[in-house]
Amino acid sequence: MILILGLIMCFRRPPFARHVAPMFTNAYHISKSKIAYSHIIRLKCTHSESDSAIKSLNSKENALEPVSSSKSTKSSGNDQKTIPFVPFPINTELTLDIEDITNMGMGAARVLLPDGSLWVVFVPLVLYGEKVLAKIKSNKSTYSEATLVKVLEPSLERVNPQCKYFSVCGGCQYQHMSLLAQRHWKQQQVITSLNRIGGLKDVVVNPVVGTDESYGYRAKLTPHFDAFLGNKLPNIGFFHRQSKSTIVDIDECVIATANINQKYKEMKRDFIETAKKSEKSKQKGATFLFREVDDGVVVTDPNVVACQTVGNIKFHFKTAEFFQNNPFVLPLLVDHVVAMARGDGCKHLLDAFCGTGLFALCAADHFQSVYGVELVPTAVETAIRNAMVNQIENVEFTKGLSQQIFTCVLHLDNDCTAVVLDPPRKGCDEDFLRELFLFLPKKIVYVSCDPATQARDARQIVDAGYDIVDVTPFDMFPQTRHIENVITFFRK
Repeated sequence: MILILGLIMCFRRPPFARHVAPMFTNAYHISKSKIAYSHIIRLKCTHSESDSAIKSLNSKENALEPVSSSKSTKSSGNDQKTIPFVPFPINTELTLDIEDITNMGMGAARVLLPDGSLWVVFVPLVLYGEKVLAKIKSNKSTYSEATLVKVLEPSLERVNPQCKYFSVCGGCQYQHMSLLAQRHWKQQQVITSLNRIGGLKDVVVNPVVGTDESYGYRAKLTPHFDAFLGNKLPNIGFFHRQSKSTIVDIDECVIATANINQKYKEMKRDFIETAKKSEKSKQKGATFLFREVDDGVVVTDPNVVACQTVGNIKFHFKTAEFFQNNPFVLPLLVDHVVAMARGDGCKHLLDAFCGTGLFALCAADHFQSVYGVELVPTAVETAIRNAMVNQIENVEFTKGLSQQIFTCVLHLDNDCTAVVLDPPRKGCDEDFLRELFLFLPKKIVYVSCDPATQARDARQIVDAGYDIVDVTPFDMFPQTRHIENVITFFRK
């Protein structure tokens, strides 16, 4: 449900857009080589059944949503066959005005059908306000998906991608968009999620925080490769934009650091030479790991303990363990979370999804006591070791489910306690939220890599008696659709 709501976003015009597409005027354009709309219907059903389909479309009242598919029934004796309504056959070419960008990085256009209804078409690699020629690739029950054929009228926010693989590699979605435009749409993604999923209207969302390092910033890279097909060398790189079963062979990744790219080229060359001589290495695919840590060292062994400094705290962790991969924006994110959690009489901090101790250890100087809980045993061990290395003595880490942290802090005054949440992409589960609301901390600082699930949880937190006092997104992943968002709640 969240994905559907995310895809079908409200259509709006950003303040920075200079190339403006007229609203609700996307005329039905079809290439001369294709059949007319009336003929499309008649290929599927009789004339009277066509009228029935049109009437069904006319019954749709919400023009902001794609119309639902109509179904006609063709009788032959006692046999009945249900035929879905499809406005455009595969490979139909349409001229479209792009009226929105979805949270998946897809352009959205609405096509005015002859009966007056509107049909949504999603197109990749386009920008808001552009006029494009697109070819229908697939039809769903309420919308169509297309491929980009040509940009007819480009937006002034369009820029040249720095990656030669951008059109086929699925790693980045926004390289054709200026950094200003990227951050605008990420801010809009947060606003839309809070509004449509959380039902939280009129919430002020601050401008996206980021740095100038929009390329060459990524400190972790995990390229894949498939098994050999005969003696054919496998592609080594990332999944294709249109297929999770196809890997695009790449020589470098422009959003990764220079040191990682250098190491990647060396390792790829060595792997290919070794694989040519070894039958065993040809039998199955795998994933490489590259992580750059302090002093520019690139580690490739997932079991090696690496060191990354954030502020004045040194974090030691196994290379394969989770740790934020943008070292330029990460200090800004941590400083903001700590600033939101501290003060207002809060003497104690609970870090409910502490991982290797990032927020707990960075905030320790500002609290009398800090408690962290994490389900992964190795992460807890790493967090304890990090506290010892940094000589931080007012932090206690526990292995367990996130909700179990509250049984460890029954002695704390909830009016003097702040809670930091940084859950997985799926958000908080009901068991955790129930325990959180029983404890009722003074402040909640919620960090999320998925504004949709965060918005869902935010609705429940507000209903439990909290006000949203700050919403600040962070551009941890430039050139991609992903955004890290922080919401701060204060108990009424």
